[in-house]
Amino acid sequence: MQTENKISPYYRTKLRGLYTTAKADAEAECNILRRALDKIAEIKTLLEERRIAAKIAGLYNDSEPPRKTMRRGVLMTLLQQSAMTLPLWIGKPGDKPPPLCGAIPASGDYVAKPGDKVAARVKAVDGDEQWILAEVVSYSHATNKYEVDDIDEEGKERHTLSRRRIIPLPQWKANPETDPEALFQKDQLVLALYPQTTCFYRALIHTPPQRPQEDYSVLFEDTSYADGYSPPLNVAQRYVVACKEPKKK
Repeated sequence: MQTENKISPYYRTKLRGLYTTAKADAEAECNILRRALDKIAEIKTLLEERRIAAKIAGLYNDSEPPRKTMRRGVLMTLLQQSAMTLPLWIGKPGDKPPPLCGAIPASGDYVAKPGDKVAARVKAVDGDEQWILAEVVSYSHATNKYEVDDIDEEGKERHTLSRRRIIPLPQWKANPETDPEALFQKDQLVLALYPQTTCFYRALIHTPPQRPQEDYSVLFEDTSYADGYSPPLNVAQRYVVACKEPKKK
């Protein structure tokens, strides 16, 4: 083709055949990768179910001594790992990201499952209310209330909360390169987990992720700074949810 500087009918047919083969190979590889991702998700679900079962057994087994509270450094490492291993949503061409992908909220009738991590609004010791990272224990359809454990108390403090006090965390990361609409945008008000803590605070999006493995850069509300906001801090997609409260003037 380069020598003749043109595409003859023979080469056109051959080229079309090569493209068709390459496309079929790519689709087959894509299907294999999707099945592998589904299998990984199944394994993670099974591991989570075993962890929850072991936790429940521990809570109700009086014959064993109580477990020690997890060291804070270990807890922070586990939270980072949870954020890093959150699966990236990879849809087929034309698919839209589902609820709980990135910034897309859960559907109105969604009920979080036992073991799911949520942002929960609870009363602190001093009487003020705060948003904490919690794990769902159960949900009662009769009362429309959740039972959740403070993630920082290793099951010592349990809260019974209405649905409006619970915000499910994302179950997939949104891909900025293919689904930027599934991300919070600059200057949008959110609740974000403050680094090295288990509490959510109001913040503004400074910069959304540009690549799949990047975090949000956020500005936390902080009256100790002249403009009322902290310097930019990185927070993973896993720990950023919508804030329904209005911006402070």
